[in-house]
Amino acid sequence: MTQRHTDVRLDNVGKSYADTVVLSNIELTIEHGQFVAVLGRSGTGKSTLLNIIGGLDEPTQGRVLLLGQALRDLSETERSILRARKLGFVFQFFNLIPTLTAQENVELPLALNGIAKSRAREHALALLSELELGRCADRFPDELSGGEQQRIAIARAIAHDPEIVLADEPTGNLDLETGKIVLQLLNDICRRRGATLIMATHSDEVVAIADRVFSVSNSGLEELPR
Repeated sequence: MTQRHTDVRLDNVGKSYADTVVLSNIELTIEHGQFVAVLGRSGTGKSTLLNIIGGLDEPTQGRVLLLGQALRDLSETERSILRARKLGFVFQFFNLIPTLTAQENVELPLALNGIAKSRAREHALALLSELELGRCADRFPDELSGGEQQRIAIARAIAHDPEIVLADEPTGNLDLETGKIVLQLLNDICRRRGATLIMATHSDEVVAIADRVFSVSNSGLEELPR
């Protein structure tokens, strides 16, 4: 059996804002290729946990290792390069650039990684076709439905073949049925590419398809039995 390597490791991680403790004494190890769901009500610290894992926020205490690198030992420029090359992000409110077409939004992470425009265009169109969004390539975000926008956001997140995809409430702005479709799509496309998927959500639908499920409450993190 092939041994997986560790993508994420949190050692005694805590995060506080003024006198408010959001996370405390978090221990977490995630192996490559796993789908990890983090459940919890709004305001419990799910997004903060994802931001810490992705190097968007710094913990008040503890150590974060991302793909074998201790984030506290990296400069902000080095963390930005690591995010651009190795991470993909999916957000609740899509965060597509409104002045770019669907195709141009998907091309963006490729351009940031120095991929030639012709190659980026070819790859983006192939990815949109894979997600059955080829007809949307020349449309702007405000011409698309919520479900289409989130699928475009997923295409953008995985366009540069990241090692890890961080999804923060990716179905939170969608109706129930569209949310189920997007959730399954995100799971399928990450598994096909062998990417690690870490999702913060309040939806119980994810429990059935995730490899591991955690709950955030009272500033702590607990793995739930499967």
